[in-house]
Amino acid sequence: MDTNKTSEGQLPSPTPAEENTPAYKSGFVNIVGNPNVGKSTLMNDLVGERISIITSKAQTTRHRIMGIVNAPDYQIVFSDTPGVLKPKYKMQEGMLAFSQSALTDADILLYVTDVVEDPTKNEDFLAKVAKEKIPVLLVINKIDLLKDQAALEAIVNRWHELLPAAEIFPTSAKEHFNVSALMKRILELLPAGEPYFGKDALTDKPARFFVTEIIREKILLNYDKEVPYSTEVIVEKFEEKDNAIHIMAVIYVERDSQKGILIGRQGSMLKRVGTEARKDIEKFFGKSVYLELFVKVEPNWRNRENKLRQFGYIE
Repeated sequence: MDTNKTSEGQLPSPTPAEENTPAYKSGFVNIVGNPNVGKSTLMNDLVGERISIITSKAQTTRHRIMGIVNAPDYQIVFSDTPGVLKPKYKMQEGMLAFSQSALTDADILLYVTDVVEDPTKNEDFLAKVAKEKIPVLLVINKIDLLKDQAALEAIVNRWHELLPAAEIFPTSAKEHFNVSALMKRILELLPAGEPYFGKDALTDKPARFFVTEIIREKILLNYDKEVPYSTEVIVEKFEEKDNAIHIMAVIYVERDSQKGILIGRQGSMLKRVGTEARKDIEKFFGKSVYLELFVKVEPNWRNRENKLRQFGYIE
């Protein structure tokens, strides 16, 4: 006799083992907020890998970057986004579009601020966050900069007025303070679902993307004023062998004067950028790297739609 058969239209009752098996969870956790509040540091801490570049300068992140955390019973797809700003160039319009798109496809939203920024900055974007129906976790970063508990309580109360439905997590991503509690809450809120990426996936970006980001990070760290914000990096050659990678990359600037500053006297500055970038690229890929850098002038590329499409700011 087949004990699994039931009357028409009915399903067999689950066995005790089935009842106790937890459902697989998966979802998109998108990180948004104003520039320079520590979104990339938080993303890297949550993922456990250095996915996003980090500097003390605003607008370090220009693209939407995914970092994927896999476990036997869940997959979390974190998404780091550019800081929200009022665009001055078409390039920044593309950056803002990346941030706004993060509001439309998230299962959980992490709104990141810090203890020094004005809570009313970019009120239009904040108003959109306040209307979200999905869970919003408000991360108040850099609390290690505060002197006492009273100062933190005042900041928490102010943000509770602005985002009353949000759960608030005071953190220090740099010091890894309270990040574990944040991760625990994310796992509790994560919806049931199948994985979106393979179990070994770490990010949605190709290898060339991380080469460009590492080079751009070194430019941000070594130059001041307008030069870092006027540059874009494109990898034109990525030839990988068993133990070595040959990379040829072009750094685009907008003016001849910027090209001169970038190269430096007798090529000294460009050589420094190349050396620092090569060392980090070798760490990232675990292989020796031969890196060639070239500098080209592309006038006003930040406002030219064809170039922005080529550089990945417009789809």
